[in-house]
Amino acid sequence: MSQTDVIAIKDTSANPAPLGLFGFGMTTVLLNLHNAGIFEMNAMIFAMGIFYGGLAQIIAGIMEAKKNNTFGFTAFISYGFFWLTLVGLLVMPKLGWVVPASETGMVAYLVMWGIFTALLFVGTLRISRALQFVFATLTILFFLLALGDATGNAAIKTFTGYEGIVCGASAIYTAAATLLNEVYGKTLLPVGIIAKPSNLNFATDK
Repeated sequence: MSQTDVIAIKDTSANPAPLGLFGFGMTTVLLNLHNAGIFEMNAMIFAMGIFYGGLAQIIAGIMEAKKNNTFGFTAFISYGFFWLTLVGLLVMPKLGWVVPASETGMVAYLVMWGIFTALLFVGTLRISRALQFVFATLTILFFLLALGDATGNAAIKTFTGYEGIVCGASAIYTAAATLLNEVYGKTLLPVGIIAKPSNLNFATDK
């Protein structure tokens, strides 16, 4: 009878969730300050969309794949590329590469992202209350953005901006809670953990 040796490999890589959530949350707040009418669309938003909302989330998603976290992998990679596609939609027509997206096209784009986010929201029902709030408000945000583009109603667009600020701020809170709770080894900022399988790294209530 042969003896089989089992070698366990311990994952000592950092938790990528705070990076991804900060990237998403901060970029979302800044874009929606524009949507609320606080300042114009400018290079700052484009740069945040490419580098922090975009590339940083993609890096976080790749790291989540290493940790066998399918939810984190799907969410961070998808929203990272959402920011890159959004910047592309705004920049490529100005470069003369393609014609601008029509209002109908933008409505379809936003509705599809709203449906996608609603499906991910179902997954958060097994993770934490904080993530539930992030994904619920994000789902509402996408559909409000679609409604604003479909109707052209300025009041809806302004209201949507403030709702988006709330969504982004909730992601920032969740990122800070995940990071600080891990650093201090105890709950400084509660996130309302529902279940924490070993492959879900979004929050730590200790």
